[in-house]
Amino acid sequence: MIAAMPLELQERVRARHALDGLPTVALLVQPTPVHEMAALRQALGAGPRLLIKRDDLIGFGFGGNKVRKLALVAARAKEEGCDTLMTTGAVQSNHARVTAAVAAHLGMHCVLVLNGSPPQAPSGNALLDALLGAEIHYVASRTERSVAMGALAERLAERGHRPFVIPLGASTSLGALGYAQAIGELVAQGVVPDVIVHSTSSGGTQAGILAGCAIYDIHPRVVGISADEPPEVLAPFIRTLVEQMGGLLGVPGPALARELEPEVDAAFVGAGYGEPTPASCEAQSLVARTEGVFLDPTYTAKAMAGLIAYVREGRFDDSQTVLFWHTGGLPGLFASTGHPSP
Repeated sequence: MIAAMPLELQERVRARHALDGLPTVALLVQPTPVHEMAALRQALGAGPRLLIKRDDLIGFGFGGNKVRKLALVAARAKEEGCDTLMTTGAVQSNHARVTAAVAAHLGMHCVLVLNGSPPQAPSGNALLDALLGAEIHYVASRTERSVAMGALAERLAERGHRPFVIPLGASTSLGALGYAQAIGELVAQGVVPDVIVHSTSSGGTQAGILAGCAIYDIHPRVVGISADEPPEVLAPFIRTLVEQMGGLLGVPGPALARELEPEVDAAFVGAGYGEPTPASCEAQSLVARTEGVFLDPTYTAKAMAGLIAYVREGRFDDSQTVLFWHTGGLPGLFASTGHPSP
C-alpha cells in the first residue's frame, strides 16, 4: 500500500477556509491567553521553556475544552431544528455541565444520562447541572449509559420533540474540529511550540490538535496524558477521528492523518479515572503555588504530573518550548467527593 502523502499547500488552504466557515454558536471570546510558566520552570530546576494555553479561562459555562467542541456541535443541532440536547458522562462530567449550559443559552431542553448515584447535596458540576435546569437520569455504570440515552431519545421523539444526541465528550469529527480551529488561534498568537502536552480521555481534543497541526503545517510533538483509557484504545480512535475530519473539510482524510501515530501516555492514571495520585496532588499544589493556576483533580492535574515527570527525567531538551494546554474542569475542585465518580 502506498503511504498517504501529507496535505499539499492547496489542500491546507482549502481546509483552513473550511474551518473558518464552519457554522458555530458564539460562545468564546478568543483568543484564550498563553502565559509563560517561568516560576514553575525554576521550581523544577530549569529544563525547557514552559508555556500554558488557558482554556480554563473560557468564560462561558465555567469554560474548558468542551466549549470549543460544543460551539460547533450545537450549531449543527440548531441547523437540524432540534429542541433538546442529550449527552452522557459521570456525575461530575465537565462535558455534561457545558452541554447543559449551551442548551440553556439556546433556549433548548437538556437531558443528561449520568453514571453514579444521585448526590444528596449536589456540588461541583452536579450543582451546576441542577442550576442550569438539566433533566438528569442516573444509571449504575458506564456500560448502561448509551442504552438509556437511546431509549430516552426515542421517548422524546414519540412526544414530538427533536433530540440531538451528543456522544461522550462531544468527541465526534465535528466536535474535534474545535481544536483544529484552536491550533489556528495558537498560530495567530505567534506561538509554535516544540511540544504540546494535554489531558486526553475521549480523544476529541487530541484529534483536533493533531489535525490542526497538519492543516497549519506545524510539527510539534503532541503528548496526550490519559485520564483513563490505555493507548491501544485511544490511539486508533484518535486516528479515525482525524481521518473523518478530512471529509468535513473537503480534503483527503488519509492525507490529513499522514503517518499519524497519536502519542498517548497512560502511566499517570493511577488507581483509575478520577482517583488522585501522589503525583497529581503534587502537581496541583506546585502549579498553584508557583503560577497561581488551578488544576482539576481528574484531568489537568494528571496531565501536569506527566509534564513535570518528563521535565525531571530529562525527556525534553532544554532548548525546547513545551506548551501545556489547560483544558479546564475546575468545578471538579469543588465536588464533595473530591473527584468525579468513575
